[in-house]
Amino acid sequence: MKLRFYSLSLVMMFSGLATASAQTVEVGSVSALQTLTDRRWNHGAIDCSTSEEPAIDVFQYSASSYILRQSKCLSYEAPFIYLLIGEESSLLVDTGATESVEKFPLYSTVTSILESHSTDGKRKPITVLHSHSHSDHRAGDTQFSGSDQVKLVEPNALGLSHFFDFENTDKGEVIIDLGGRTVTVFPIPGHQQESIAIYDSKTQWMLTGDTFYPGYVYVKNWEAYRQSIARMVEFSKHRSVSALLGAHIEMKAESKEYYPIGTLYQPNEASLVLSVNDLTRLNQALVAAEKPQELVFDKFVVAPLSGLQKAISGILGWFVD
Repeated sequence: MKLRFYSLSLVMMFSGLATASAQTVEVGSVSALQTLTDRRWNHGAIDCSTSEEPAIDVFQYSASSYILRQSKCLSYEAPFIYLLIGEESSLLVDTGATESVEKFPLYSTVTSILESHSTDGKRKPITVLHSHSHSDHRAGDTQFSGSDQVKLVEPNALGLSHFFDFENTDKGEVIIDLGGRTVTVFPIPGHQQESIAIYDSKTQWMLTGDTFYPGYVYVKNWEAYRQSIARMVEFSKHRSVSALLGAHIEMKAESKEYYPIGTLYQPNEASLVLSVNDLTRLNQALVAAEKPQELVFDKFVVAPLSGLQKAISGILGWFVD
């Protein structure tokens, strides 16, 4: 598998050359981003037993960038999954909330997309990362394990440490070269210890998992979360960020309203797309907050876990890792 890593300092040394010869921004046009902003995703059903909604809603944003959403009739979490295709390899971010191949054919969907991009009959190898290690983002891992065309990074501290070794890189960032397309990865703990942010050079998306998305964001470690949001804001000052895309939609189109946990039918969802301005407003509120507290915004809500929720999360963590 041709997967190249660069320290940040090396990339900065040759950034002029990379910009001229290797990087092609694929944000497309204003209309492409607007189409994503306005996209109405499959949103479940009143009666899932009679629903004909497909298991996976596939959206092609550009020539080599895809967003997949799992049906709420399979899991109320309805997580989003991202597929970024380079000239030499591809990156899949998260594998959804359902293990069953029959119910949730993620592997065959992804490989079918990759085969459609092949020019020599060979499918590009896949690296599978996870926005964090919660089960609704890694249940489909078994579909990808065992293939010599797949590098599956284990969604835990040890797996991330072996693959990225953030502590021994400049600024704690790792850049992965997919071939004519780079992604920058850095840790953003707070919602969950293994949370990572992924910035794509082509679409200029920042993928933020459950750390920042249009929904009710639970924070396990408030101080770590504050630092992570501040870090994303600082990162955005030095990059063009077209959109911040998380892993769920829980908010309604109406300001400050959200669907309760477990909802299987969301006909009036908010947009998936959040902006740098949204992130900046959250950062300002976190700086101003004197203690952990619920922070309500038009497009998302952030709240600390209660003591009981932390205890339960800690117990479950033993099984997750």
